[in-house]
Amino acid sequence: MQSLERPHVLMMSEITVDGKLTLKKGTSSKILMKYMDHATELLLHETRAKCDAIMVGSNTIKIDNSFLTVRYVTGKSPLRVIPSGRADIPQDANVLGPDAPTVIAVAENAPRENVRRLEEKGVTIIRAGQDRVDLPRLMHILKTEFGVHTMMIEGGPTLNWHMLHYRLVDEIRLIHLPFIVGGADTPSLVGGMHIDSEKEMISLRLKNHYMCGTNLVTEYDVLYPDAEAGPEE
Repeated sequence: MQSLERPHVLMMSEITVDGKLTLKKGTSSKILMKYMDHATELLLHETRAKCDAIMVGSNTIKIDNSFLTVRYVTGKSPLRVIPSGRADIPQDANVLGPDAPTVIAVAENAPRENVRRLEEKGVTIIRAGQDRVDLPRLMHILKTEFGVHTMMIEGGPTLNWHMLHYRLVDEIRLIHLPFIVGGADTPSLVGGMHIDSEKEMISLRLKNHYMCGTNLVTEYDVLYPDAEAGPEE
């Protein structure tokens, strides 16, 4: 089956030495982001300005309440894309504000009242998938109907896993923070990945590494196993 046309996707995140995104489950990643060098903050916002769209998951919005705009450099804020199957984005979420255009992707069976409240906020609703958001379909709609050619994701472990599972990520850029936080249930870069053998591992090819201020940054191309077969459900 031929893959749907979609944007080129970069996953970008800060992580600790032990691969964690925050201090513990349920806490904001902004806690650790405070320890990024200002040069890497600029890099993050420069990357946003170069992309047509930026995507995070609905749980990240609930915890971090980020603006997802370009603020530290000159440039246009990208289209904000939030997959939320039940359309249950908090009404006071910053992404519902006027700072940049926002698309909320919902499932067909999302509660109508939730969808109505979001539409009243002036956001655009995309329906993709019956019971949950169909990410490959959403990517196709963003490319063909919204002109999104490049997109970055600053997702949590669940969105990151689903995007990788459906082979929708082309590159990964990591900002390394020199800390160890531990915790068996502390969110890491990718969650939900349970594989049966090393043949199912997703390989990365290091293509660049450099210091950005005091932070190490690594950049990878994503290499999927058995790309022709497609992911199993």
